[in-house]
Amino acid sequence: MELKWLEDFLSLSRTRSFSRTATERFCTQSALSRRIKALEVWVGTTLVDRSVYPTALTQAGMAFRDTAEEVTRQLLDVRDDLRGRLQTGSDAVTIAALHALTVDCFPRWLQACQQRIGPFDVRLVPDNLHDCVRALNEGSSDLMLSYAHASFAVLLDPRLFPSILLMTERFLPVSRPDADGRALFALPGRRREPLPYLAYGPATMLGQAADFVLKRQQQEGVHLRCCYENPMAEGLKPLVKAGHGIAWMPSGLIERELASGELVPAGDAGWELELETRLYRRADVEKPRVLQAWSALKDGLPA
Repeated sequence: MELKWLEDFLSLSRTRSFSRTATERFCTQSALSRRIKALEVWVGTTLVDRSVYPTALTQAGMAFRDTAEEVTRQLLDVRDDLRGRLQTGSDAVTIAALHALTVDCFPRWLQACQQRIGPFDVRLVPDNLHDCVRALNEGSSDLMLSYAHASFAVLLDPRLFPSILLMTERFLPVSRPDADGRALFALPGRRREPLPYLAYGPATMLGQAADFVLKRQQQEGVHLRCCYENPMAEGLKPLVKAGHGIAWMPSGLIERELASGELVPAGDAGWELELETRLYRRADVEKPRVLQAWSALKDGLPA
């Protein structure tokens, strides 16, 4: 049994909606459904009545909810206590970061930062957006590195979690080139021949970014056929290079491929988006190295 199964169940008991819970938990509805089912198998009985709308708990589910709340609270309290003991006296800076940002942005930022304030120990934790936000909120991470955009901003109170803009980059559709150097798959595609689309999934930050572009361009008559889904850009990139379809990619992740012509844009600027990369921290952080790094950035450290 996994703790996130209990957290999923408690969220569902509150929202009474698989779709809202999936959004809240930053996962797909199918993944949420599998995890709820796994919890039911572990408990040995049905906890959720799926035959009614809105979704309701069974009698067993209602009886289980109080126990789930107490167990979850106790586990989180114990974990926080142990983490606090381990971190006492430690000068290492813990950074939660979206997977794609650990490949390009993080190494460049760290090098520039250490050149400014000197070497310091770092613990990097690559994760999805939900777990990165939770780690920052709970204090298990000192900093969080994430993409941001006005249309799907990270939901953090700026008074409690200030942020610094590190850089902006293009988020663009790319394809393998054909023999003439043009995109093998070019937007908007055709109704009878939809383009093979390599997607992130709706519960990811980059998936939300791609969906935003597609909705914005609906008047163009977009014709895509989702043939593959992977929440990580690093997982989609090899498939695009191999010619399996079109995908939206952060430009920093494919800088060399664009320069060499191994990948080419699959549409004009209307299909692109400008993504921000932001560094977040808790307003009440006290670790000296975190504050030093933050001050260096506030003073204009290049990203």
